[in-house]
Amino acid sequence: MRNPKVVLSSLTSKAQDGTYVFERLYRNLYNTEFYLEAYAKLYPNKGSNTKGIDKDTIDGMSLERIERLIEKLKEQSYQPKPSRRIYIPKKNGKSRPLGIPTFEDKLVQEVVRRILESIYEPQFSNHSHGFRPNRSCHTALKEIRNTFTGTRWFIEGDIKGFFDNIDHHILIELLRKRIRDEKLINLIWKFLRAGYVEEWVFHKTYSGTPQGGIISPLLSNIYLHELDKYIEKFALDYNRGEKRTHNIVYLNLASKINYRKSKNKRDWERLTKEEKAVRLFELKALYKELQSHDSKDLFDPNYRRMKYVRYADDFIIGVIGSKKEAEEIKKDLTDYLADKLKLELSAEKTLITHSEKNARFLGYDIRVARDWHRMKMPNGTKKRKFNYQTKLFVPHEKYIKKLIDLGALKIGNTNGWKPVHRPYLVHLDDLEILRTYNAEIEGLYNYYRLASNAHVLQSFRQTMKYSMIKTYASKYKSTVSKIIRKFSINGKFGIRYKTKDGPRIAYFTEQRMEKNLEINKQSVDIIENTIIYGGRTSLIERLLAEKCEWCGVENTPLEMHHVNKLKNLEGKKRWEQFMLARKRKTIAMCVKCHHDLHNGKLD
Repeated sequence: MRNPKVVLSSLTSKAQDGTYVFERLYRNLYNTEFYLEAYAKLYPNKGSNTKGIDKDTIDGMSLERIERLIEKLKEQSYQPKPSRRIYIPKKNGKSRPLGIPTFEDKLVQEVVRRILESIYEPQFSNHSHGFRPNRSCHTALKEIRNTFTGTRWFIEGDIKGFFDNIDHHILIELLRKRIRDEKLINLIWKFLRAGYVEEWVFHKTYSGTPQGGIISPLLSNIYLHELDKYIEKFALDYNRGEKRTHNIVYLNLASKINYRKSKNKRDWERLTKEEKAVRLFELKALYKELQSHDSKDLFDPNYRRMKYVRYADDFIIGVIGSKKEAEEIKKDLTDYLADKLKLELSAEKTLITHSEKNARFLGYDIRVARDWHRMKMPNGTKKRKFNYQTKLFVPHEKYIKKLIDLGALKIGNTNGWKPVHRPYLVHLDDLEILRTYNAEIEGLYNYYRLASNAHVLQSFRQTMKYSMIKTYASKYKSTVSKIIRKFSINGKFGIRYKTKDGPRIAYFTEQRMEKNLEINKQSVDIIENTIIYGGRTSLIERLLAEKCEWCGVENTPLEMHHVNKLKNLEGKKRWEQFMLARKRKTIAMCVKCHHDLHNGKLD
């Protein structure tokens, strides 16, 4: 069988040609290596052991299971099961539906996703950042910061119920433009029409992609790639003028300054000390007046620019133009989405905002700064610090709401802040409490560290610190001052603990809350998306070894036993002690041993 790395690299190479049509893709679903790599990718995920509508999970993974799945795909008798629908809370108080597929459906979706991603990723827009390899919320925000300079109007776009309203027929026709393989198309149809089960009642799906499905984010990007192409073409037609015309007032002042400087140079030797002082004062006043004007005409009717960034179904457009033109752009987009993609722009969330006010995108406030302050340059001259640059800010209410949601803050009748203890953490051990608070503080900072006012999160950290101290005080029936003394180590708040390598100390985080524009990882994204072309992992090698890790029998089919977390194992049974000793959440067993384990007969 062909190595998945070779197959996907070949698809990516051919995809560089936007006119190339792919055929015979379905046969890749017969390749066992694809499923082994998909299994290795899915197994670390927290939801890998979550049950769909059946009781089937990742537990008991085996080659025989993969071969049965491939046989169904060959016969085209494979039918995805309906997703189990649950609801998760949204930040606005509403709920978002989430579909949980069965594990075997996740496995097939992951293989299909990798194939489709290799085909479509090279063609996607540079302005699209959601659910893509090496892109995230941070890359979208940095593009806004770097390219929206001088923007006069923001159009904040939000597509109403996007994931539930994707038109299946339009999506399939878009796929058929590049894929001439009806077997694969029919399989994607099956995923789209699999339906969902809610409170034991089956519901058919006539539109949308199941939120929670592995393949859904990629299909949504394929769908909205049409919007990306439309806006990019619209921007090319809208943009005009190489650069703004010069501001006449600014030019006249600059001309006066040059004339005064040349005159001073010519007359300097014969001027008295008082005359020199007068001329320098006049020149300084002219410089000051010059820096109160823009060098270009910001309202030049012959200069127009339009910038665009999208993350999933949210997008923002920066317009250098009039408000009337921004309204016309919004109307054109509304009509295009309705006519071509059968989607609706949310009237309450799609706003036109002047750039001196805050626009909201991906949880950040975005504003074009108007700053006339001057700073001294190394050569002694002064220049404006920055003007009309796009700045990112942490919204005040975001970290306040975070504190309230965590239960770490109580706001009194006079709107005063009061850190409070968190009762649901009291039962944890001391180290877990500390690490929970540290993770929450560092998580919020890591998301908002692009903001110019990231330092305001020090207030968040301080409130969290006193909430943590009160949580310890509640646990030990003590006071805040006694807890501070008890856990004070080298003047810092810390917890002593032991490891096999000796004693250790975990301190409360003192990370500096300052702006940091580096993007080191993509974990700030909603869903990790990477194309990993690696070799076999130790997990796959152990599954293929045909040697039971419990009883030692060789040349036998294996099943992989999974546990969610090692810390959930009590260590009373020998197989639990075996997993704990090796620090592995998996153990490869022969079929008999695995069945005995689940029937409580292994020990």
